[in-house]
Amino acid sequence: MQESYRFVVTGHVQGVGFRVATRRKAKAMGLSGWVRNCPDGSVEGLVAGPNHAAVIGLRDWLRRGPPGAKVETLEWQAVDAPVDTDAFIIRR
Repeated sequence: MQESYRFVVTGHVQGVGFRVATRRKAKAMGLSGWVRNCPDGSVEGLVAGPNHAAVIGLRDWLRRGPPGAKVETLEWQAVDAPVDTDAFIIRR
């Protein structure tokens, strides 16, 4: 069964390669979903995958982010939302 989670990361998370690094990490873990910048300066996304350890691994990584990021908060919520791709993409 595939788990799906919506996340919102706040702090200094735009302009530091957060979306690209998130996509790279998710793809390496075999996860699907999307990530995007929000007008309020946060980064939002949806992640899904059948491997609970990989999903939780991405959650733990999101708490730190890539070098240069300063994560203040991570909202993480289980959702019953289909992921419309088998890849992990950056939405504009």
